[in-house]
Amino acid sequence: MFGRKSERIIVVGAGQAGVQAVASLREHGYRGAVVMVGNEPYPPYQRPPLSKAYLAGDFERERLFLRPDSFFAAESCELVLGMPVMAIDRRAKRVRLADDTTLTYDRLLLATGARPRLIDRASTRLEGVHYLRGIDDVDALRPRLVPGAKLVVIGGGYIGLEVAAVAAQRGAEVTVLEASERFMPRTVSPIVSAFYEEVHAAHGVRVMVGAKADGLEGGDRIAAVHAKGERIPADVVLIGVGVIPNSELAEDAGLECNDGIVVDEFARTSDPDIFAAGDCTNHPYLDGARVRLESVQNAVDQAKAAAAGLAGKPHAYREVPWFWSDQYDLKLQIAGLARPGDVTVLRGEPATRKFSVFHLRGGKVAAVEAVNAAQDYIIGRKLIASGKAVAAERLADTKVAIKSFG
Repeated sequence: MFGRKSERIIVVGAGQAGVQAVASLREHGYRGAVVMVGNEPYPPYQRPPLSKAYLAGDFERERLFLRPDSFFAAESCELVLGMPVMAIDRRAKRVRLADDTTLTYDRLLLATGARPRLIDRASTRLEGVHYLRGIDDVDALRPRLVPGAKLVVIGGGYIGLEVAAVAAQRGAEVTVLEASERFMPRTVSPIVSAFYEEVHAAHGVRVMVGAKADGLEGGDRIAAVHAKGERIPADVVLIGVGVIPNSELAEDAGLECNDGIVVDEFARTSDPDIFAAGDCTNHPYLDGARVRLESVQNAVDQAKAAAAGLAGKPHAYREVPWFWSDQYDLKLQIAGLARPGDVTVLRGEPATRKFSVFHLRGGKVAAVEAVNAAQDYIIGRKLIASGKAVAAERLADTKVAIKSFG
């Protein structure tokens, strides 16, 4: 067993990374005290279903929670919920909570996640304007997505499009505004973007790309959104224009930050007694570049590496990142990170609603986007991890079994 019983590790953040770190610490034999401090009043819960099945009403709230209460009791983890950490005193090794109480630590894990990027603060206070990050956000939004309701979604990324799909299926009149020239511009290829634009249009969604929201109109509540010189009536607005890492706590404590909390491959910050994991971190990628990822996979796997380091058993984080999005009856699965200049290879036909796009770099698979093509995604992940060279012509030929590449 590692760690004296008098020692204490504090986990700041009660999300996916935080709960995984607690579990991994105990698996590594850490026997000191563990305290998890979270902003929200809820114990750790999963966020991906929020914009999908939970918003649609097909996923009960109880299923959102990552662990039962008995888990925290069994792992001797004290939960301090609804209580933000306001400051870190690295010299005294203590944190100050919102009620001015302090907790001392021997080592600290920052799993503070990210928050929605805000637009025009004054107009977003209008009744009917929503962001989506937590349970309370969905509980407030769902009752407004009724047949005939006019929903304007600002942002054509994962969250915006998932909400648009749910709303359209619930009978709302949906318009999606995307400031870039295509949907999901940061995460998918033009082929996949075009496919999803057509899918949403086929479901009655008005698709507007190259359309920046110029302003929100209303008295006490939202009435319209202005974009491309047009007034678009709105009963409800969902803003999904990306997220910002919650790194201010680390910055104020003097830790190195740059688009997130800077960590090494062991999830260690510039302070050897402080680690960080999840959406809030900027970390080394497989190719040596530094990245900040927003995904469950990154939160879980990086938290495992952080827990290993906190327990005195450093383990480098070198996992292939993966992501997914559910829209209508389509499952988009992505592995790896595409780069400008990659050679793209289309396998299958978008018209069949089952295809994939492989990104090759130096003759090797660097990323894969698979739509309703789980086997392509699985093999793609393996190829990224192995660094095995592949022939683009064979990869594009659907007569060549995808399993033959594995």
